[in-house]
Amino acid sequence: MFRFAHPYFLYGLIIVPIILIIYMINRNWKKKALARFGDNSIISSLMPDQSPKRQNFKIIILLFAYTFLILGIADLQVGSKIANVKAKGIDLIIALDVSNSMLCEDVTPNRLERAKQAISKIIENMGDNRIGLVVFAGQAYTQLPITTDYYAAKMFLSQITTDMVPTQGTDIGEAIRHSVESFGTEKAKNKAIVIITDGENFEDEPIAEAKNAVDKGIAVYTIGIGLPGGGHIPVLSNGIKIGYKKDKDGNTVVTKIDDNMLQKIAAAGNGAYFRMTNSNAGLNALLEKLDKMEKKETGSKIFTEYEDRFQYFILPAFILLILEFFIFEKKNNIFKQIKNLYYKKIMSNA
Repeated sequence: MFRFAHPYFLYGLIIVPIILIIYMINRNWKKKALARFGDNSIISSLMPDQSPKRQNFKIIILLFAYTFLILGIADLQVGSKIANVKAKGIDLIIALDVSNSMLCEDVTPNRLERAKQAISKIIENMGDNRIGLVVFAGQAYTQLPITTDYYAAKMFLSQITTDMVPTQGTDIGEAIRHSVESFGTEKAKNKAIVIITDGENFEDEPIAEAKNAVDKGIAVYTIGIGLPGGGHIPVLSNGIKIGYKKDKDGNTVVTKIDDNMLQKIAAAGNGAYFRMTNSNAGLNALLEKLDKMEKKETGSKIFTEYEDRFQYFILPAFILLILEFFIFEKKNNIFKQIKNLYYKKIMSNA
């Protein structure tokens, strides 16, 4: 098991191929410039001290030294001790509405992105809880099974768009049903579903599905996202807004939250309803509710103590830099001169 203590320094490695490309372009330009003056063999004889191989060797050494230096600063750490720690928490599935109405810009930057920001904050406050992601519109799909891998949760969250569910609509009942199935068959009081939607439910039975969830020991919370006045639904072409959605009569569609429906679903699901706008008031209230839920042992977490190994990279970096310093770009005849002096001395003594 290993990790980098400061992984953001690894972005510095992007410079390595850039420098290499610039160097190769510069070498090619110089070679073409010299070719304009005459035959390469004649020009080489006029510059006997020039050594392209030495120049190539120096840049390679510098790039290796820089790479080792970056790896050293990033501080590679190797796991040295493993301990099993029992964790207690809840199982939480967040079902996110990805219907086109979630593109409405009545909250900044739009309902979907605002919801994703809120989910990211929930992930950051998960503690020892487990989390799963479900996306839904006219149908529901599992985006991420229940896990304690919060890094993976954020990665899968970032990939959510309104294009990932082919059937449009807002079937909250299907979202609850699919989320319940994702928990498995075990009945416990440490399970919760959070539905994040603009509340425009076009299908039947979300309240019945919420009651069914309660029968299985699962609480259902709802979050309505958007402003009371609602807003228009952008129409996109290749990611560019080209207008707003219109109805069959040519009128611009206004999408509004159905607070009443979401309140009924939360009440039937033995949970609570929260409104989310541009502030985090509703989100903070939800986090408080989840924190008060009964927790159970969710399994063992492995915590590893790490030892620094940065010295394995810093030392070679300095050795390479010293080596590069003593390698000249031009041919060095000092050893040849010493050798000639040695032979002259031998011949004079003979």
